[in-house]
Amino acid sequence: MAYRTGVKRSQMILFPESLDEYVGPEDPVRAYDYIIGTLDLQEIGIETDEKKVGNPQYPPRTMLKLYVYGYACGIRSSRQLERATHQNLSFIWLMENLKPDHKTIAEFRRKHKLALIQALRKFAFFCLKAGLIEGNTLFVDGTKLRANAGRCRNHTQEWYQEKYQEVKKRIGEIMTEHERTDQVEEPLGSFVRMETDLSQAKKLEAIYAQAIQEFDRYESSDVKPKVPTINMTDPECALMKSTQGSHASYNIQAVVDDKNGLIANVDVVNEVNDRRQFSRQIHGAEEVLGKSCQYACADTGYSNTEDLRKVQSETTTVIVPFQKEPLRGNVQGFSKSDFPYDAEHDVYQCPQAHRLSYVYAKEKGKKLVYRITDCRLCHRCPSWGTCTNSKEGRSIVRLLHETEREQFERQYQTPELQEIYQRRKARVEHPFGHIKQNLKTTYFLIRGRLGALAEISLAALCFNIRRILTIFGGTPNFIQTMKTIWV
Repeated sequence: MAYRTGVKRSQMILFPESLDEYVGPEDPVRAYDYIIGTLDLQEIGIETDEKKVGNPQYPPRTMLKLYVYGYACGIRSSRQLERATHQNLSFIWLMENLKPDHKTIAEFRRKHKLALIQALRKFAFFCLKAGLIEGNTLFVDGTKLRANAGRCRNHTQEWYQEKYQEVKKRIGEIMTEHERTDQVEEPLGSFVRMETDLSQAKKLEAIYAQAIQEFDRYESSDVKPKVPTINMTDPECALMKSTQGSHASYNIQAVVDDKNGLIANVDVVNEVNDRRQFSRQIHGAEEVLGKSCQYACADTGYSNTEDLRKVQSETTTVIVPFQKEPLRGNVQGFSKSDFPYDAEHDVYQCPQAHRLSYVYAKEKGKKLVYRITDCRLCHRCPSWGTCTNSKEGRSIVRLLHETEREQFERQYQTPELQEIYQRRKARVEHPFGHIKQNLKTTYFLIRGRLGALAEISLAALCFNIRRILTIFGGTPNFIQTMKTIWV
């Protein structure tokens, strides 16, 4: 059998005469080049001034193209992007043969975090005007991504306070040693070591002080972590559990439109669960799109009545299921649902026709406790030991907004809203799968909440562009259609 032979490495060959011939018309890089090429950089916060005095800089638009297309290819680190501009023909074409070093690439991302966030929001608003996003039905979901920090760097408030006092004492000792050296005025050698120790001590002092401030912020808010620790490397992240275990992570929130499954908005929070996120995320997406949605949908992890009330209105319907209340050891027939509530007299009635009246409130008034009027009624009841074995008799906990919760449950059960909820998983899980598996964004490179938000905004923008490419059926149709609707 004959074999194909390649070109000898020493043989001269004729390359294409123009750089544009390196990339075919179907190559997706042309779509990313067109989108970023028509984006108004001033609106997203990137300054452009070709007449600015100083050394020539790389064009901000070209650097933004590099980052967007890099994240779309799963290339995120500055050194990998630098290598791509030398080795990958798509990147060479996109950059017009410019080859910035990794420090310049990393510096651009550091300086333009807010611009990267605004780029996604600007594109989402454009998709709304183009009819690609309707904004009528919005789905919310969250996932956890690892922060650029190790879980072993998490410490308690007492640890930080102890280390803060130690480093302050060390700074005082270094300053005293400086003063003693100045008074003696003898040649004691180089003071470089002393200056280095002082600089390092002050850096540690600032880190410990920031962590202590974070603890104070938690104490003054309603949100308190289950494990009161703060990470020394990235104080804004939190320990979160996922399928991969417990790690220093961020909770990523995404709002997805129902029509084409495009991401309307993303957010990064450090709360370990989603119970307080529904209203914040829906209102954030509505602010980006400039309109109110008709249906707002999420899974049972967002079932917080107090938070859902902020979204439910005459124009917006909430679709969120509630978790089934555990029986807590009570057998069938003696659960909370078997105790009818009399709203007129504000009492519960047990199966034996006895009343349970309001006794006290707990958890800052969010839960109301109802108890049997006479505990001896429970002691003489034939169901004693089965319904309850408390000496004080049977008690029931009622939520402060129990009536609204029951309304949300009945509303969720309607056939029309059930049909919308069935589409939730197919819409809102798709972006997370693409971002994690295809874009390789399973952890963050930048520390801090703002940096994490910039990274996930880049990934969400790449998903939207890739999704629209699929909808339009390829790069040429995409560019041709965008030329008619992009304003």
